[in-house]
Amino acid sequence: MGVSVETRDLAIGYPGHAVGSGIELAAGPGEILCLLGPNGSGKTTLFKTLLGLIPAQGGEVLLAGRPLEALARKEIATRAAYVPQAHAAPFAYAVLEVVLMGRTARLGPFSQPGAADREAARAALAKLRIEDLAESDYTRLSGGQRQLVLIARALAQETPVLVMDEPTASLDFGNQALVLGEIAGLAADGLTVILSTHDPDHAFAVGTAVALLHEGTVRATGAPRDALTPGALSAVYGVAVRVEDLADGSTVCVPSLGRRSDGG
Repeated sequence: MGVSVETRDLAIGYPGHAVGSGIELAAGPGEILCLLGPNGSGKTTLFKTLLGLIPAQGGEVLLAGRPLEALARKEIATRAAYVPQAHAAPFAYAVLEVVLMGRTARLGPFSQPGAADREAARAALAKLRIEDLAESDYTRLSGGQRQLVLIARALAQETPVLVMDEPTASLDFGNQALVLGEIAGLAADGLTVILSTHDPDHAFAVGTAVALLHEGTVRATGAPRDALTPGALSAVYGVAVRVEDLADGSTVCVPSLGRRSDGG
């Protein structure tokens, strides 16, 4: 099946400020790699490094087997798309206009989106079943709808890899389920998805693999049920937790409120 994204002994950070090192990750088509870890664990810096926004401080990142440092900015943009957290745009763009922004990497200098670009944008909206929102004001959508529009913008970019920064952050329970369901569908269609989340239950629900980050290192990696053990979660988050299997076959993480773990 191949590996879409791979890191080898990756060190991340900024000149004079190391954030993490020894990071070994891999994700391929049809997989959802979930990154978990407390605030300050290095998730955002890792994402910036994976996308080539900041250089690796050591080791390397490979996209489809090619070293990231050997790729031009436009080449990276045709291999990996970024989905930020839902936000309110400063201008009242129509949804279709927002999604068309994902075509930038496919256009030449000073080019305007053409019929093929609009077709790709509408296809992305249809894939997420929100084509009826095409002419709607993006600023007037719900949080869940805005997040789906940002995912559609990334799909219009037509890359094999989607990197998502906490795609369910600030969404209510129903919209979280909606967005997670669509993400699972994208992976089922063969895309490689790497997402960050603060909720272990989301990793149990949709993740095919997880990486548990703490202080810039990967403390545990593997299938969610193997990596997200009570011991590993307690050590990283500093609270006692239980991991329970439910009758329907799903798995949930339950914190013991008010209790610190032995190492906390």
